[in-house]
Amino acid sequence: MVQFGYTMMTEQAGPRELVAHAVGAEKAGFDFSVISDHYFPWLASQGHSPNAWTVLGAAAQATTRLPLMTFVTCPTVRYHPVLVAQQAATVQLLSQGRFRLGLGSGERLNEHVVGGGWPGVDVRHEMLEEAVGIIRALFEGRTLDHHGPHYDVEHAKLWDVPETAPPIGIAVSGERSCRLAGHLADVVVATEPKKELLDSFDRHGGAGKPRIGQLPVCYDTDRDAAIERAHDQFRWFGLGWPVNSELPHDGAFASATQFVGKDDVAESIPCGDKTENFVEAVRPYVEAGFTEIALVQIGGAHQEGYLDWAAAELLPALREL
Repeated sequence: MVQFGYTMMTEQAGPRELVAHAVGAEKAGFDFSVISDHYFPWLASQGHSPNAWTVLGAAAQATTRLPLMTFVTCPTVRYHPVLVAQQAATVQLLSQGRFRLGLGSGERLNEHVVGGGWPGVDVRHEMLEEAVGIIRALFEGRTLDHHGPHYDVEHAKLWDVPETAPPIGIAVSGERSCRLAGHLADVVVATEPKKELLDSFDRHGGAGKPRIGQLPVCYDTDRDAAIERAHDQFRWFGLGWPVNSELPHDGAFASATQFVGKDDVAESIPCGDKTENFVEAVRPYVEAGFTEIALVQIGGAHQEGYLDWAAAELLPALREL
């Protein structure tokens, strides 16, 4: 049975609001929740970007059954992998085993802030592979000394290690990342309903493992208002991963999307309150073989009504897919 999740979008709400949204998602009946891990919003109109790990700690205490996941963390530039391992182990303990660690090769938008430059995509994949090895070794409780092509680790050890290590998810967008995920991940993550990504993941060792998709939606009883909001805050979504991973800041995203119209957004993101339109937007993910689908309700101030509607109408309809 396909599970349906809620996305805590750090780019569109403050930390206290995000925790309240997680509580609301649990009450509404969502099966899991994911959280974005950014330093910058994509567009200035989104207006936020609190620390995802701090929010996760609070959400772990404020909820009781809702599984949590980073969607996704880049463990290679802004964070050293030993710190990601410590953060993930801590959240797994706080949540009593409800946490999964989603990882990816990152976006320049967030990683450039530490001033280390932005490597090419092949190097980023090498760094991710090495980082995953470091994280898994620390999850085992080992004292680790490591001197690799990208990272040095000297006598590192996690002193608070969960009994069950957090499963690791890896985000994919093409053949190289699918090969990495097939070999290294417990879960695969994608933001497009492309069956070929899942087929590639399976060929490289991912068969039988969970696969999580994500898509934005914009619920509002006023469809025109929903389209306006989606265009204002999420018109970047259609640029595609090769573009999104390279742009350096919100101003660059604004420039890159200046010619994206409201009609373009309305064609790719379900807007309004017609349940069937949202179901049809989700259907390609189900047909492609995704086992879990995380929805993003656009607009930080528009979560409460969405959660009520999702509990009453959307989730029951989606569970019939």
